[in-house]
Order: sequence, then C-alpha cells, then structure tokens
Amino acid sequence: MAGSPSLSACLMPWLSVPLMADGQLRSEGRALRFSLWASAVVAAGALILGIASGTRIIVFDGAYMGIGLVLSAISLKASSASAAGPTRRFPFGRDALTPLVVLIQGIAVAATLLVAVSDAVVVIRDGGSPVSAAVIAIYGAITAAIGFATAWWMRRAAPDSDLVGAEIAQWRAGAILSLMMLLGAGVALVLQGMGLAEVALYVDPVLVLVACLILAYIPIGLIRAGLNELLEGAPSKEIDAAITAAVQAVRNEFGLEQPLVRSGKVGRKLYVEVDFVVAGSAWTVGEEDSVRRAVVAALAPLGLEVWAYVALTASPELFECSRRIYPSATRYGIIGEWTNICGC
Repeated sequence: MAGSPSLSACLMPWLSVPLMADGQLRSEGRALRFSLWASAVVAAGALILGIASGTRIIVFDGAYMGIGLVLSAISLKASSASAAGPTRRFPFGRDALTPLVVLIQGIAVAATLLVAVSDAVVVIRDGGSPVSAAVIAIYGAITAAIGFATAWWMRRAAPDSDLVGAEIAQWRAGAILSLMMLLGAGVALVLQGMGLAEVALYVDPVLVLVACLILAYIPIGLIRAGLNELLEGAPSKEIDAAITAAVQAVRNEFGLEQPLVRSGKVGRKLYVEVDFVVAGSAWTVGEEDSVRRAVVAALAPLGLEVWAYVALTASPELFECSRRIYPSATRYGIIGEWTNICGC
C-alpha cells in the first residue's frame, strides 16, 4: 500500500510498552503496606499520648497520621486496581485512580491543616494551654526519626511510583512537624526556666500554627499534581525532555521532518502522539511500522506504560489543520489532548 501511509496510520496507529514490571508492582505494594502499618502504630500512640497529656500538638500529629492511615489504605486499593490492566468495562485500564488518589490525599491534608489552624487560634484566644515540654521533646524526637526513616526506605523501595511518592510526602511532612515539636519543647523549657510560665502557655498552639504554615506546600503540590494528570496536562519537564530526545533520535534515524507531538501522563500510562508529514509515494506500510516501533523503543527506558500513537501522512493540510487546532502543540510534549489527524 505504498503511497497511502495515512490510511495505514488510521488502521494501526497504536503500539504500547508493557505495563509496569511485576517486580515494580510488588515493590509498590510492599511500600504501601509498610506505610499503612507504620501509620497505624504511630497514629494510635500519638492519639493516646496526646489525649492523656492534654497536648494539642501531639493530638494534631495523631490525627494527621490517622488520616494518612486511611489514605494509605486507599492508595493500596488504587495500586491493585490500576495494576489489573484493561478490562471490558475499562478498556484503557484504571490508571486515572492514581492521580485521583493523589488529589484526595492533597485535599485531606489541606483539610487537616485548616482544622488545626482553627483550633490553635481558638486556644490562643482563650489564653493558651499548659504543656509538658519533656513529653513533647521525647515524642518529637522519636516520631521525627520514624518519619524520615520511613520516607527514605519507601523512596528506595519504589522510586518510580506516584502513589508511593504521595505517601513519602506525607511522611516527610509528619517528620517536619515532629522537628517543630522538638524545637518548641526547647523553647518552652527556656521560657519556664526564665520564669515566663504564662508565655509558655502559648507554645503549643503557636507550634501548631508554625507547623501548618511549613507544611502548606505539601497539599498544594499534591493537589496540583493530581489535577494536572486528571485534566490530561503535559507531563513533567523530565518526561517531556525524554520524549523530545526520543523523537529527535527517530527523526535523525529516518530523516524525517519535525513532527507534531502531544503527550499526557495519567498514572503509570504515558500517552504520546507523534504525527509526521512525509512524501507518500516514498513510504511503505512496513517502513511506517519501523518508525512506529522505533518511537516506542526509544520511549521504553522511561519505565512507564507508553501508549504511542505514531502517524505518517502525505497530506500536509491535515498537519496544518492540527497546527491550527492546537497552535501551541507544535513543540514537544505541550498538550495532553488527542486528535486523529488521519480524519478517521
């Protein structure tokens, strides 16, 4: 079918790199289960200690970890569902669960911070609250060590998982909060030693406010990342650069002109569309397939499930039409939307 590459692109435009390897899936599941159990232990201990000692900052930390426990369970379910692959009901799989869970985590963390801020403001208005500096210091030191150690181990266990990345963000946030407790305990001891016991009453609620301010970037980042993928936004700069390099290598190999490239990432799936304009009479279906396989092979090192749509057309007006519809998409990896320039 020489001279008709547009038709062949419509008939068989898609190739994909296999889903995440079984080893990676197992690593992700193991990391999420570890996070689940660690959250349960820390949350239970924090709530018991915080309520018994009447220390709001510890109660807040326990509530934060409790929410993390629920979110870890949701992440584990989402990991299993997205790993199941395409089904009759979900022919493209359920990878959108990953950014959805990340978004939910961001909203939940933001809500926790808002509640904590409100409570701290009420306590300050009412004249502060007494605290046990020794209890806060011991708790802060232990939980900070647990938080940073857990985040470090999870990053090593599953470095390429978005779900694990969201969990790591929560553990780091908790560890930072614990460091603030340790610092605040030292301040309270100094104030009490100086005979400023009345001022020390405000240490606990002020610590909560400072911690919430420091942690605010975490829910913002999670919400932004989740929304970007759910709305089919462009992938990260690192992935975009890898796509650019892969397409450039294929162009050099086959002597092709600059194509129209669009990409979008949803969970583990990376959608990449590459549209070339060629001289139709000079290309066969087999040669077009070679270009398609070369693009997919070049993207394989990304470690994602790549769904590559590669089309060659001999009709420049179709390419120009795509430029007019997506004027900013003529550079690599800008728009996460899809159009079939073949007109099928």
